[in-house]
Amino acid sequence: MPVPLLELRNRAISLLRAAGVTDPEVDSDLLIGHVLGQSRGEVQAGSILNRPISAADAATIDTLLARRSTREPLQHITGRAPFRALSLHVGTGVFVPRPETEQVAQFAIDALRSMPDPDPIGVDLGTGSGAIALSLATEVPHARIYAIENSPEAFPWTTRNFAEVAAENSTLVFGDLAHAFVELDGSVAVVISNPPYIPADAIPRDPEVRLFDPAHALFGGIDGLDVVRSVSTTALRLLRPGGVLVIEHGELQGAIIRALLTADGWRAAATHRDYTSRDRATTALRP
Repeated sequence: MPVPLLELRNRAISLLRAAGVTDPEVDSDLLIGHVLGQSRGEVQAGSILNRPISAADAATIDTLLARRSTREPLQHITGRAPFRALSLHVGTGVFVPRPETEQVAQFAIDALRSMPDPDPIGVDLGTGSGAIALSLATEVPHARIYAIENSPEAFPWTTRNFAEVAAENSTLVFGDLAHAFVELDGSVAVVISNPPYIPADAIPRDPEVRLFDPAHALFGGIDGLDVVRSVSTTALRLLRPGGVLVIEHGELQGAIIRALLTADGWRAAATHRDYTSRDRATTALRP
């Protein structure tokens, strides 16, 4: 028997709100739309018109809503994560890219576009899903983009996304960040990284992060900065003089990362806020 969409949507919103989901209306619309093959606007319009949907579709939606009510990430349920102009495959074992990282990627995109090189080289250290690297490759098509990932669990997702986007100016390798791309030493224009930066004894607030994101992508040692230190060392090796480093980090880490980079010999270390006015990224120049 068909189910009125308005009734289903209201039930979905109530369920997700009770589960503590931050944006229950948005997630309800996106899950319903995922099953029906509709945009969020189409779901809302169908709800206003109270269009009927099949019992089979309603049952599938209820199953997905039950998963989301356990705080399983929406992106794991749909299998996709939007990032800038891309839609990426994600799931268990790979970090789900966040909206705030879109702004961090913009720093690297702007830096690549400003370079006088005819084909500037960009490197993404610890690419995860490939979100940053593939954004750089597609939005700065005259650049050459190299990305490295060292997680066996994440790399199948990375490989799948690189194959689907098929940016001819991008190169993906599996390997250790510290020894990444030695053949590029001293020739890179921009290095960017969104490394794990949560201190080992910290507990992420959101269940979606705490229960589902891979620890490999979250925790950066006792003070959270182990991988940041490695990124600094590797980037100094890779970048040419005047090259730009971009590092994403936690909102309380800007000052200590500026100090770390300055001690390593970087120039003009500066921290930048995200759209919520939280410190989100630090940039520096290779001397």
